Amino acid sequence: MGLLVEAAIFFTAAVFVVPVFKRLGLGSVLGYLAAGAVIGPSGFALIEESETIHGIADFGVVLLLFVIGLELQPRRLWAMRGTVFGLGGAQVMATGVVICAIAAAAGLEVELAIVVGLALALSSTAFALQIMAERGTLT
Repeated sequence: MGLLVEAAIFFTAAVFVVPVFKRLGLGSVLGYLAAGAVIGPSGFALIEESETIHGIADFGVVLLLFVIGLELQPRRLWAMRGTVFGLGGAQVMATGVVICAIAAAAGLEVELAIVVGLALALSSTAFALQIMAERGTLT
């Protein structure tokens, strides 16, 4: 399957799934994740090459972080430093501990479970920031 066809599949899935998720109040980021799960190897396997998926996913993460960077204003971030670093740090640690416990219970080694837990906790924070920016609660 050619790269152009795979890109068309990605865009088509996003066009149909994202508006549904936004209407349900779940946000576009979760819509993109659901679309990827549906068209990926674990879903309908419309996209089978993992190289293509990883390349597009990396590009999507870069764009997501860029948009989050545009939304955060340094002056406002400094004014909210107690909340951001206090409650935000507590949220990352609590989420990391929960995910770590689930990963360890699933049979991962403790060191790997810690890495997975903290990585997913940080990524969940990025998604939460994007959803808050879409809803207008971040500004």
